[in-house]
Amino acid sequence: MATPAEWLEGARLRTLPAAIAPVIAGSAVAVHGGGFHPVRAALALAVALALQVGVNYSNDYSDGIRGTDSAEHRAGPQRLVGSGAATPGRVKAVAFTCFGLACAAGLALVVSTGAWWLLAVGAACVLAAWFYTGGRRPYGYAGLGEAFVFVFFGLVAVCGTTYVQLLRVPEASVWAGVGTGALACAILVANNLRDVAGDTRVGKRTLAVRLGDARTRWFFVFCCFAGVFGFFEAAASTTWWGLLALLAAALLAGPVRLVLAGAVGPALIRVLKLTGLAELAASVLLFAGLWLGR
Repeated sequence: MATPAEWLEGARLRTLPAAIAPVIAGSAVAVHGGGFHPVRAALALAVALALQVGVNYSNDYSDGIRGTDSAEHRAGPQRLVGSGAATPGRVKAVAFTCFGLACAAGLALVVSTGAWWLLAVGAACVLAAWFYTGGRRPYGYAGLGEAFVFVFFGLVAVCGTTYVQLLRVPEASVWAGVGTGALACAILVANNLRDVAGDTRVGKRTLAVRLGDARTRWFFVFCCFAGVFGFFEAAASTTWWGLLALLAAALLAGPVRLVLAGAVGPALIRVLKLTGLAELAASVLLFAGLWLGR
């Protein structure tokens, strides 16, 4: 049976990089544009963290009540509901508390910027977070998880962070969104590749299940290269100091090698960890580069 501490450790591999990296990358572009706003950046980070943690608890709840996360179906760390470590109601309450915190921080950004249309963006983010595995027809069960991760934890998160600081979205912000979004997709691809056997048994048709083992592994490689390309273009549209971000590509060599070598099950947890570190490192290095070249 999983303990809450074990669950949080497993979630940490996905949560921190996917939440923090886009905000750092978006703020990097704001730095280069001469409009870095620490308070608004902190609020954007609060939104991203609350949404990502909320997604993890929401997924735990929805998968748990469907029975797709029971111990016999999981290759990775056990979930709270699926393992019986927490009641569904309690996990659901935590998820909605996190969504509420995200809304509160988002509302503060709306008031600060005067951009009321951001309310619609925030609502879309919360709905996307819930319906990933929630509702009658969750899109995560239809193989659309990677597409939504790319959009919301890549393009929307990065461009939104830049916008609330500069009140505009430069080309570099879009490319940085491509970089972080692609690497966030790679994390999800590795996660779903690890769980493909169990997901197939319970009828969870993730993209990995639909593509099959071999094509999923090459899709992971594609996401890694797309991430590096996105950061390269972000540097090309700002300052070549931004190429510092490409140093993070060294962290992707191990995951790519493991995936192509046929790593399965728990062995893919290392892939998750290193890919997440690569996304976070690339964003930090982009920030450093655009700060130096501003």
